[in-house]
Amino acid sequence: MSIVLVVAEHLNGQLNASTARCLTCAKEIKPEAIDVLVLSNETDAVAAQAAKLDGVSKVLTVARAENAHQLAAMLAPQIVAAAKGGYSHLLFPSTTFGKDVAPRVAALLGVGQVSDIMSVTGAHTFTRPIYAGNAIVTVEAPTDAIMVGTVRTASWPAVGESLNVAPMEALTIEAAVPSHTSFVELKQASSERPDLQSAAKVVSGGRGLGSKENFDIIYSLADRLHAAAGASRAAVDAGYCPNDMQVGQTGKIIAPELYLAIGISGAIQHLTGIKDAGTIVAINKDADAPIFEIADIGLVGDLFKLVPELEAAM
Repeated sequence: MSIVLVVAEHLNGQLNASTARCLTCAKEIKPEAIDVLVLSNETDAVAAQAAKLDGVSKVLTVARAENAHQLAAMLAPQIVAAAKGGYSHLLFPSTTFGKDVAPRVAALLGVGQVSDIMSVTGAHTFTRPIYAGNAIVTVEAPTDAIMVGTVRTASWPAVGESLNVAPMEALTIEAAVPSHTSFVELKQASSERPDLQSAAKVVSGGRGLGSKENFDIIYSLADRLHAAAGASRAAVDAGYCPNDMQVGQTGKIIAPELYLAIGISGAIQHLTGIKDAGTIVAINKDADAPIFEIADIGLVGDLFKLVPELEAAM
C-alpha cells in the first residue's frame, strides 16, 4: 500500500509552485492517497491553497512558534514524526528548501535519499540525472522502508486546481526541536520581474556581455518580454550580476517555455540547468559555441548589435 506525503514549501503565507510540481510526481507513483504537510506558525493560508490542488487527499498542518521560519533543523524532527504515521513515500521539491531539509529527514529515518527524481517507472523505481546531466540512471529504493526523495521540479508540470477542496487536519507533534539553532535574518533579492525558477520566459546573459554595466541589455530585454533575468556562472563569477541569478548545475534548474541565452557559450554545467526548457534561443558571435548544439533557434553575431535590434522589433 502506497501513501505519499508531500512536504509543502512556502514563504510569507504563499505556497510555492514547486509543491504543485511535486504532486504531479506523486501521482505517477499511483498511491492510494497523497497528503500534503504544512509546517508553519500560522498554517491556515498555506493549507487553504494546498487543499485546492488536484490530487490532494488531505492537508495536514503543524502550527508551532518554532516553525515561523523554515529552518531545516527545526522542521526535520517534526516531519519525521508525521511521516511515521503510515506513509510509504516522503517527497520534497528539489529546491534550496528541499535540498536543505530532506537529507536531515532521511538521516533521522535511517534511510538513503533519492535525489532529483525525473521520472517514475515503478512505485519504488525512479530515474535521476548524474554526471551533470550527461547520463540518466535508474535507481530502486528499498520497499521495506519509507522512501525519501526530492523531485526535480523542472521535469514536472504543476497540477491544476481541483473542483473539490481537500479536508484539513491539525496535527499535534510531540517532537523535540534543537535549541542551538535560531533564526537571525533572511536576505533575499527583490525584483519586480518574475521569479526565475517559475517564470515562463527567461533571458540570460553570459561572459560575452563583458561588464556589469553591459548587463543592462539583459534586464532591458527581459522587461520588454515580461521575463525573468538569469545568468551563467561565468557572468556571476565575473561580478556582472548577483549569484541568485545563476542558472545551471550549481545554480537554479529551470524549465521555462522560452529561454534566451545571450553571450553564453554553453558549458555542460549551464546546459544541465536548462535541458527541460521548451524553446531555447541562442545569440553568440562564436558559431562553434556549444550552446548552438541544443538551441532550437540560433543567431550568430554581435549581441550588442542584435539584441537592441531584436528589442526594437518588439
